[in-house]
Amino acid sequence: MRLTGGDPAPGTMNSSSSGSGNFLLVPIPEYPLLDCVPNKTVKIVVLGASNVGKTALIVRFLTKRFIGDYEANTGALYSRKVTLEGEEVSLQIQDTPCVALQDDAEGLYCQEQINRSIYWADGYVLVFSITDNNSYRTIQPLYQHVRRIHPSGNIPVILVGNKSDLLRARQVPADEGETLASSLGGVYFEASARENHEGVQAAFMHLCQEVVRALGGGNGEKRRGGLHLARPKSPNMQELKRRFRQVLSSKVKSATTL
Repeated sequence: MRLTGGDPAPGTMNSSSSGSGNFLLVPIPEYPLLDCVPNKTVKIVVLGASNVGKTALIVRFLTKRFIGDYEANTGALYSRKVTLEGEEVSLQIQDTPCVALQDDAEGLYCQEQINRSIYWADGYVLVFSITDNNSYRTIQPLYQHVRRIHPSGNIPVILVGNKSDLLRARQVPADEGETLASSLGGVYFEASARENHEGVQAAFMHLCQEVVRALGGGNGEKRRGGLHLARPKSPNMQELKRRFRQVLSSKVKSATTL
């Protein structure tokens, strides 16, 4: 199982500080639109409450880098070629704005963009923070919401408890995460976007494999009729360059005011 295209591009910009100040401008390579597109497309959406690290997990997986400061999440779409068990696959990962429990704690607030992303996707990463019990409480209603959009068929899903490096601030025990994931029919991963690229990669690659199996079993090109999620013109390089530049700029400004 091998992820291709993950090495930093030559000539990229970087800043040489330590700790959370380490930022590297590494664009995510994508195949040209006119190039030979792989036969299989794996479409994954990352869902969860606010401040659980959805974008950080995606960037960590695709670039091996961590950045801690992000602008408000607008739901970028990233694409990449990967090789799964010797077969070339086009991987698309949809980031999403946050979901939230309504005041009655029974309903779920989702933007229409999130509903369209759920409809579009083949696999689902449900993320909470182990330091935030409220984000954990969002997962079950979120999964039920996914089920309402896809009432039948196999739904490849993983549950990720992010921020596992903050053990002293833990509010959600690991066994509760495992029990919840089992009830959803998925696998539980505790991960740290900040500290552990290998754990993040293991989670995403596991889901990719599950999606490929589902596609091979005939559950793939489903539900493609009514709704359509437009693909941004430049989902990878321009979006991440802009984000990294924003972070670098803010760090420079902070340093000059000290």
